[in-house]
Amino acid sequence: MVSWSSYASFVVFALVLIAIPGADFAVTVRSTLAGGRTQGRWTAGGIASSNVVQGLLAVAGLGAIVVHVEPLFQAIRWAGIGYLLYLAVQSFRSAARGDYASLDDAAGTRAGTAWTGWRQGFLSNITNPKVLVFYLAVLPQFLGPGTSVAVLLLFALTHAALGLLWSLLVVAALHRVRRVLRRRRVRRALDAGTGIALTAFGVRLAAESA
Repeated sequence: MVSWSSYASFVVFALVLIAIPGADFAVTVRSTLAGGRTQGRWTAGGIASSNVVQGLLAVAGLGAIVVHVEPLFQAIRWAGIGYLLYLAVQSFRSAARGDYASLDDAAGTRAGTAWTGWRQGFLSNITNPKVLVFYLAVLPQFLGPGTSVAVLLLFALTHAALGLLWSLLVVAALHRVRRVLRRRRVRRALDAGTGIALTAFGVRLAAESA
């Protein structure tokens, strides 16, 4: 039986972990800068969708298989590294070109905005093996033996919901300062900074032992 104090402790721990800027944060910032608030929100939804999928995999026991089958784990890890570096290159290219008029005109109006945002968020998160490791290694620390599937789902979905809320807050904050962000020099600096951050996350993921 899991107490409410254990659940509250998990919520606090998850909030602290989510608030630490990571790859999801960098992808959300990049997507919002490129496609506006709408695309940023869909990116947040994509990240949350991925968290739900990985949480369900962990509850079903499939997550443990992914983590312990070395070739599969490495394939997912390197796919994630490649995707982060791909997004980094796109950010560097955007900073180098400095052509934001077309992006501002299209943001929130082109048909592909929602799909682009969701895809970027989902792919960047689903290929991050740290999420599965979180569910498999960290989550049990707050649970007792023989915990029911319903409780496992509650914890997993809580983490996904908290992550979604945080990402939406990031998008809202970026939208509030959009006048400043529209300045070409600021946009180029942010794109370059985001590219550096994504590269750093990709390199760090590559350097870590599986």
